Amino acid sequence: MQPRVQGWVRNEFATLVTGSKRLFTRFLIVMTMLSEQPDKSAWLAAGSRGQAKAAYRMLANKDLTADAVISAHRDAISARMAETNAKRGQNGRETVLLAVQDTMSVNYDGHKKTEGLGFTGNNTRGVSVHSCLLLDMNGVPLGVICQNTATRPEAKQPGTHSEQRKRPIEEKESNRWLETMREAAENAPKGAKLIHVADREGDIYELFALAQSTGELFVIRAVHDRLDSNNGHIIQTVDNSAAVGIVYVNIPVNHAKKQKERVAILELRSGSFDVKRPKTVSATAAPKSVALNIVIAEEKDPPEGIEPIKWILLTNLPVETPDNIIEVIQIYRKRWKIERFHFVLKSGCAIEKLQQRSFEGLSKMILLYSIIAIHIMALTYLARTAPDAPATLLFEDSEIEILWKAANRTKVPPQRTVTISEAAALVASLGGFMGAPSDGPPGLKVIWNGLDRFYTLCTFAEFLGP
Repeated sequence: MQPRVQGWVRNEFATLVTGSKRLFTRFLIVMTMLSEQPDKSAWLAAGSRGQAKAAYRMLANKDLTADAVISAHRDAISARMAETNAKRGQNGRETVLLAVQDTMSVNYDGHKKTEGLGFTGNNTRGVSVHSCLLLDMNGVPLGVICQNTATRPEAKQPGTHSEQRKRPIEEKESNRWLETMREAAENAPKGAKLIHVADREGDIYELFALAQSTGELFVIRAVHDRLDSNNGHIIQTVDNSAAVGIVYVNIPVNHAKKQKERVAILELRSGSFDVKRPKTVSATAAPKSVALNIVIAEEKDPPEGIEPIKWILLTNLPVETPDNIIEVIQIYRKRWKIERFHFVLKSGCAIEKLQQRSFEGLSKMILLYSIIAIHIMALTYLARTAPDAPATLLFEDSEIEILWKAANRTKVPPQRTVTISEAAALVASLGGFMGAPSDGPPGLKVIWNGLDRFYTLCTFAEFLGP
């Protein structure tokens, strides 16, 4: 009997080009197996020795490339965006999406014999995975628009720190931020305008110059107090200016720091500058100045013993009014979703336990699990931002019936349309979510645990009778 293929997998890779129908079918089966037990090895997820061997043969097949996989995934992103716009009556109108990029170090210190495997930026054996997620303006992940996996030949980069800074951007690891901006812009869904979002690592002069020359928008957290055309430090200048407004921001509980949830009052300041090219950047690499706007949001009167919040953001979006400033801050706050993406990959998909014989094999597997992580995140966050949307966005009708019956412990199928928020709650209940009033909405962990149990039920449902 042919193994089951999940509906979302079939839709996600409808345009995948592999060169043979047999390889295409095997890929769908393997993706289904991996997504049903993402924290298990490919061998265990396969369920049998024969299926496991077939999965490893498929992963090693040269006709299945990472480029083909991400190309099909991009097609699915575009299709989802078009469907959403059609339902909202927004056909023909430009859609603004957030392109959030960041780097994650993946530790493979025990993989001494893996071919081509070197070191991460943390000087441990492993890979650096630089991903760019597309989010809608509500912060719901749509997909991985691009991903670059790299490994250093040596634990430490050659040369002194000063020598490394003076190297052309094309020779630096930081060039991946520029390459990702280009690749994301080139492969964005038709009719979409991107706002690129990054943390402090993205505070790169050449990146601002690239955005200026190509018309790309960005919001990036600042790390350098750069000089303007009058030789003034831009952060110092804005810090010393008068506040233009305040905003109240809900700060969630931080269990690690033993800090309760609180509402922070942030003073808002902003400024616009013509920023000079740093001395370490050559005249041939970038123009002598770029136009940058800066936003500073700093907490007033934080609770005793708590370090005040201070966000310093660089952007080319308008910052003239308090509403402009608040919009920039809200955009940057959605950058946190890529941290959650890394959490799902490492904890939910256990990518640091992958066993592959080559760097290329590891890279391909990380990409597959990245798409699985997006599926987990989409269910979690769609339930919060579009609770009344139908569950058929992510599940087939037969899957919804199994989920309804199993979670509600009933033999009676649903008598109405099940919403995405109801589906998420049912999945979470299978994952151990109690739903107490103080619990808040289901989180990523109970969702991936619940999906694990749910897909196990789906796998055996056909053998259990009506």
